[in-house]
Amino acid sequence: MAFFSPDRITPASVHTAIEQGITPPAVELAVNKLIIPWEGLVLQSHWDGFAKIWDICYGETRINGKPVTAGMSFTPAECLAILKVRVINDYYLPLVDGVKGYVEAPVSVQASLLSGAYNFGVSAAKRSTAARLTTARKYRQACEAQTAFNRAGGRIVNGLVLRREMGDKQRLGEAELCVSGL
Repeated sequence: MAFFSPDRITPASVHTAIEQGITPPAVELAVNKLIIPWEGLVLQSHWDGFAKIWDICYGETRINGKPVTAGMSFTPAECLAILKVRVINDYYLPLVDGVKGYVEAPVSVQASLLSGAYNFGVSAAKRSTAARLTTARKYRQACEAQTAFNRAGGRIVNGLVLRREMGDKQRLGEAELCVSGL
């Protein structure tokens, strides 16, 4: 089963392909070009003073259902495997099942919304204007709408503006990637 024939892609066919071990192109694109560059890799657990929780790898706070604790460590390959499984199960499949038309959207739109869901939450992504515009097949407007998720603690955060919009010198922004596939 390939993901490259849009006329045959349905949420059910996506689930089947994933069960067969196929990683969707939107997952690969989001993980490699958006999530990894913006999240950064930490191989030994560290205390996140802002969130008041231990994390590891690409911001993981739970491993196999248990909280990350002091002294944990993983290799880069282990962290990548953990990230892909979590992105597929906790973000991609909920978007596939919860946003009508998501699987028919261009891969760049899917990847951008997926990266956003990873960063600001899948529930917020599914309820977002970007999701509604994706359903309506207004893809450029969906790309632009996601840039609204640029606040933390009620304040606009420059790092989130860069991530949501056009990136910086080393990293793509979600909107930049999103519109590139239209």
